Amino acid sequence: MTQTDLIGIERRGAVAQVTVNRPDALNALNMGLARALDQALAVLEADGTVRAVILTGAGRAFMAGGDVREFAQTLDGTAADRRHYFNRLIDHAHGAVQRLWRMPKPVIAAINGPVAGFGIGLAAACDISIAAEGATLSLAYCHLGATPDGGATMILPHLCGLKRASELVMLGDRINAAQAQTLGIVNQVVPADALSTLVEDLAQRLANGPVGAHAAAKALLRGPLTAAFTAQLLAEKEQFAARADSAEFAEGLRAFQAKRRPDFRGCGA
Repeated sequence: MTQTDLIGIERRGAVAQVTVNRPDALNALNMGLARALDQALAVLEADGTVRAVILTGAGRAFMAGGDVREFAQTLDGTAADRRHYFNRLIDHAHGAVQRLWRMPKPVIAAINGPVAGFGIGLAAACDISIAAEGATLSLAYCHLGATPDGGATMILPHLCGLKRASELVMLGDRINAAQAQTLGIVNQVVPADALSTLVEDLAQRLANGPVGAHAAAKALLRGPLTAAFTAQLLAEKEQFAARADSAEFAEGLRAFQAKRRPDFRGCGA
């Protein structure tokens, strides 16, 4: 699959829909997808004819976190190679998140199915998130011996409070769409067969609205957090890259490959 194939962009008047397109891998984030998503959002950010954006996933998932199979391949290289890989990956991924954060037009996440790991940060960075009833959310980083990225460590405490965010991060339990709505992570939960129509209607409504006022309001709402958000993305990148050298991370990846529970006892910090 080429980089162009990894992201679909469909225009419907002033609305642009961005579809993450690795359905066979549940849209898991790998290097190619991270780069393609960042580039696609850069194009839409600069396009003045786009007045609202929809972000969704192809197939039955929104985004099932990172591509653990590709991550596991880094265990065959040196620690320096592994750090280089994850630094590049996170640079592209965080570039996409920052574009969503600052884009001067409304962005709606249409959460059509499971979302995990980086996908949660991606959806949370959108202005509005609408989830299908069957969607599930999981910050599964702890199961890999890793730390969150995508801005989740800043956005989630802001949305649902520090203690609930700590629970989601440290336990990595899956929650359903209704629980995510109660926590403030998603705005609305709708039947799966109604998701695309509702999101399209909402996007058209926003696109037909005062785009200048929307941009100014978004800047005001996010302004107090923007500098801290940028700094937090850098801190997340540094922590993830550091954890990539750990015995815990190696155990998490090997356990995933073997389809068994990881055993972090004796791995050290």
